[in-house]
Amino acid sequence: MELELKNKVIIVTGGAKGIGEGITNILAKEGAIPVIVGRSEEDNLVTLRKIEAAGGKCFQVLAELTNESECKNAVDAVVKQFGRIDGLVNNAGVNDGVGLEHGSYEKFILSLHRNLLHYYLLAHYALPWLKQSKGPIVNISSKTAETGQGGTSAYAAANGGRNALTREWAVELLPYSIRVNAIIVAECYTPLYESWIKTFAEPEEKLKKIVSKIPFETRMTTAEEIANMVAFLLSERSSHTTGQLIHVDGGYVHLDRAIS
Repeated sequence: MELELKNKVIIVTGGAKGIGEGITNILAKEGAIPVIVGRSEEDNLVTLRKIEAAGGKCFQVLAELTNESECKNAVDAVVKQFGRIDGLVNNAGVNDGVGLEHGSYEKFILSLHRNLLHYYLLAHYALPWLKQSKGPIVNISSKTAETGQGGTSAYAAANGGRNALTREWAVELLPYSIRVNAIIVAECYTPLYESWIKTFAEPEEKLKKIVSKIPFETRMTTAEEIANMVAFLLSERSSHTTGQLIHVDGGYVHLDRAIS
């Protein structure tokens, strides 16, 4: 299926690693121009150079997304380079384990900055350009908002916010024909996920236990599988899809665990 994304300028926050890198790679393969926005220029450039070496196009902007002015500056940099924005993928974030019992106000607020507030800021500053292009927004979210996980109140709250903003923006942006959807991720093995697994006393056993509960093919979702759905939602092939929370998770959230 031709997604007609060629030369579309699409911002991908946190687009240098993990799920973000998967999204960036797929968009480049589809002929789009993904713009990596992230805090590590070194990481940004590694991914950018890989894409260019494979014959794709890419751009990168250095930005600390917990800083409001840098969010604005990132959007301005993209517009200065290309004169337009054709889509936005809010992806950057980290499950930082800020819980209720052992957390604090300061850590909770910092986590919201890491995981939620820049979703609003990027969309807010990109909106004038998205209105011109009728460019869609895709928010990457997590099962933690629906299933809970324990010990991660701030991240769960941020993802609940991502889901709510997806529906809210889908309504608010109807007059501009801007579609807004979210992808809910459950178990996807990324460098950050690996770091989390290693916090357990027996990480290999913990990983096996998690994987055993994933209904479809008893395996983790790949970053590429998530990225494929992102590309579809950014394309006109999903032209009447908006306000949806789409689970790309092998049935993890909704299917009966007894079948595993």
